[in-house]
Amino acid sequence: MVESEPPAEFTGLPLRSADSHKGDYGKLLLIGGSCAMPGAIALSAMASLRSGAGLVTVATAAVVHGIVAGFDPCVMTIPLCCSANGTIEEDLDSLTQLVGPLERYDAIVVGPGLGKSTELANLVTDLYEKVRGPLVVDADALNLLAGDAGGIPDPSGPRVLTPHAGEFVRLLQNNHPGVDRIGVPTRDDLERAAVDLAGKFQSVIALKGNATFVTDGSMKWHNKTGNAGMATAGSGDVLTGVIAALIGQGMNVCDAVRLGVQVHGHAGDLAAADLGMVSMTALDIIDCLSVAFQQ
Repeated sequence: MVESEPPAEFTGLPLRSADSHKGDYGKLLLIGGSCAMPGAIALSAMASLRSGAGLVTVATAAVVHGIVAGFDPCVMTIPLCCSANGTIEEDLDSLTQLVGPLERYDAIVVGPGLGKSTELANLVTDLYEKVRGPLVVDADALNLLAGDAGGIPDPSGPRVLTPHAGEFVRLLQNNHPGVDRIGVPTRDDLERAAVDLAGKFQSVIALKGNATFVTDGSMKWHNKTGNAGMATAGSGDVLTGVIAALIGQGMNVCDAVRLGVQVHGHAGDLAAADLGMVSMTALDIIDCLSVAFQQ
């Protein structure tokens, strides 16, 4: 396992001014949700709000627009054209016409509940390549990137990848020259590959799991919070929302990922202490975020 202490210099959340307004704390755009998984993008959105984001907009498949909007009245929603199987069917130009210039958002998320299709693969690649601001890539968006025979494209701005081990192995297939020599990768193998990949693609990678590993290619850090009860559907979607909210509030991207992982794990520990690891859900993690941030 790669061992390293976090850097001494750490930019925390900025203090809130009494004269501030919601626009000062991040305008986020979250793209995802489908007929099969409408709740994933809603969990990310709710976690973003609970993590301090000022304005959160979800762009989701029109067929589940009402479902996503119904999770939380504080989330703004935009319905997108969808295919017969209930997944988003927009290219980058048409998406921009619906959500406005992407530059207006302080951070963008793509992936939770997104589904898979050729159209979505093209959209994810275009977002990764052309968005100039921070982009957090999770879940199905990671798998769509992994399936691109041309490999991960060069980014136009900061990128955060949040794979679990299986998603990361798929990412390596077309993007890491040594993957064929790894065989069945150990956790140490994956962490070394994460360092290489993060450096190569100028991104921050949070390799999820026990002691989630965060790297930007030079910094290497292991999280010490969290528990096995967080191995539950939607937990990763919550983490994605937390990270996006911290970026939107002006944190350095690498610091936002580390703090997001730490607070997410701490919220999971609080939920486990209250409910037990067997019974806790992703919603319980969101409910505990407020105390986790206070502590």
